[in-house]
Amino acid sequence: MDGNGRWAERRGLPRAIGHREGVQALKRTVQAAPKFGIECLTVFGFSTENWRRSAEEVSDLMGLVRAYVASDLARLKREGVRVRILGRREGLPADIAEIVERSERETAGNDRFLLQVAFNYGGRGDIVDAARKVLAAADGDPARIDEAAFGRALSTGDGPELDVIVRTSGEHRLSNFLLWEAAYAEFVFQEVLWPDYGEGPLGEAVEAFRSRQRRFGGRPAAVAAG
Repeated sequence: MDGNGRWAERRGLPRAIGHREGVQALKRTVQAAPKFGIECLTVFGFSTENWRRSAEEVSDLMGLVRAYVASDLARLKREGVRVRILGRREGLPADIAEIVERSERETAGNDRFLLQVAFNYGGRGDIVDAARKVLAAADGDPARIDEAAFGRALSTGDGPELDVIVRTSGEHRLSNFLLWEAAYAEFVFQEVLWPDYGEGPLGEAVEAFRSRQRRFGGRPAAVAAG
C-alpha cells in the first residue's frame, strides 16, 4: 500500500492526511475484493524498517491502527472477515499489541474472507524466525527440515499460497514483503497512489493476473501435452 506520503505532498497536505486516506482505500479494497473472487488479501501495513521514520509519523500510523480497529472491527466480524496479523509482536506498544490480539480473537471463527495485515513485519526477519522454529522442532536432525516444514513456520504458514503481488505508486521492488512466499507469484505494478485505490484499480490488477499463464517452472500445459 504505497504512495500515501506522495499523495499528500502533491496536494500540499501533511503526510498524516495521506495515511488517513490510505485507511479509507484499505476499507474500499477489502469490501471490493470478494467481488472478484478473492478469498485472501494480504496488505503491508507497517514494516520493521518503518520504525526509522520520524516519531511523529510513527505515532500517526499507530493512531490509524487504533482508529481502523475501533471503526471497522465490528463490521469485519459481521461480514465474515477473519483478521490475521503477520509479523513480530515484540516491541509493539502495549495497547497496539492488545488490538492485534483482540482483532484475531474476535474474528477467529470467520471463514468468508481472510484479511492478513503485515504489521511490524519484514520478509527477511520472518524467514529468520521460521528458521529458528524449524531448527528447534528438528531437534538437531537436518533430515527433518524440508520446504514444507519451513513454509508452515512462516507467519503465513496456515494461509493459502500467494498468487499475485500488486505494487502501487509505480514502485518496482518487493521491499522485504513475503520474500519466501513470492517464489512463483505473479507481479502487477500500478501507477496509482494507494489513497486512490479501490474497486477499479483492483479489478484491473485481477484482470492482468488472470491473463497470465502460470507455469511454476514447467512448460505450458498445451505444449507439454503435445
